[in-house]
Amino acid sequence: MKKPGEQVLTKEKRSYSHIFRDQRMLLLMVIIAIFIVVSIINPNFIGINNLIAIFGQISVGGVLAMAMAMLLLTGVIDLSIGNIMALSGCTMATLIVGNTEGTMSGTAAAGEAAKSMLTSDTGITSIPVAILIGVLVAIACGALNGFIVAKSKCMPLIITLGMSFVYKGLALIITSGRVMAFKLAFEPLRLLRIGGLVPSTLLIFIAVVVASYVIINRTRYGRRLVAIGGNEQNARLSGINVDRYKISIYAIGGLYCAIALIIFASRLDAIKSTSGDNFNMWALVAPIIGGVTFDGGRGSIIGAFLGAFFMGIVQNAMGIMNVSPYIQVMVNGIIIVLAVVLSNLQNIRKQ
Repeated sequence: MKKPGEQVLTKEKRSYSHIFRDQRMLLLMVIIAIFIVVSIINPNFIGINNLIAIFGQISVGGVLAMAMAMLLLTGVIDLSIGNIMALSGCTMATLIVGNTEGTMSGTAAAGEAAKSMLTSDTGITSIPVAILIGVLVAIACGALNGFIVAKSKCMPLIITLGMSFVYKGLALIITSGRVMAFKLAFEPLRLLRIGGLVPSTLLIFIAVVVASYVIINRTRYGRRLVAIGGNEQNARLSGINVDRYKISIYAIGGLYCAIALIIFASRLDAIKSTSGDNFNMWALVAPIIGGVTFDGGRGSIIGAFLGAFFMGIVQNAMGIMNVSPYIQVMVNGIIIVLAVVLSNLQNIRKQ
């Protein structure tokens, strides 16, 4: 029989063991370690301006990562969200600038000529209507993905991968492969800073994170999504309309794509059919690193946020330390492999 002191020590060891098995805690410790090491090399890394810059860099991908996290928790996936964002943006920009105005080729002259293109008044419709249509396009694309996945019972991975090419092709058709400008439609959003320092787009990102957390953790809708991800058959037997919930969460993912687009447009004021290519994998890797699993029903929005922040500080740190772009590509590949391995750790422990 164990003595009282030994029992207390055993409980403490178990609690510490639980902490170190929590992927979020491990990720947080890695983030802190990166901050310490890089700030020693370059003190500017921990400056307030650089921290705001990091959040600015991850705001677009971070919003998409929140969408992906909710999808993964439901037991599904969407590899087309970057292309949905691009299609929505290309549709919006085309409506704002018209068929020929507001486009910029790769050899377009800079200066006054570019400024003239950006401010021309030959759009098909007004800016508010164009934004509304762009948002509706993103929601419709997400809902279509959900409908096909729910009704076909096929693998979401393959369905959404195929749909990503469909959306990219539509964006190419709409723009004829050109770069489309937004005529400074989102310039007020870009210039708006809270307290003269914090960009409004950062607040939008934080609002999306909070909204995602509330949906998953504080609503019956979110609990049912996680139940579907945990065991779809049991959820169906308990009376949950699984197909309806899947379609709805894909539609919400589409809405998040539109929000990400607005942040993207406010920063660059232009878009092309390939603008979303790099975001598909980025949005998937961030929540996986944060502990959201491919299996569904396991993980958290906080973990997904930490994953997005981790990827942002890694990219920023490599830039500050002047790491070769070739090495950065290799590091990105290592992060992807690491994300998949971490996602499978729990299954390995069970075995």
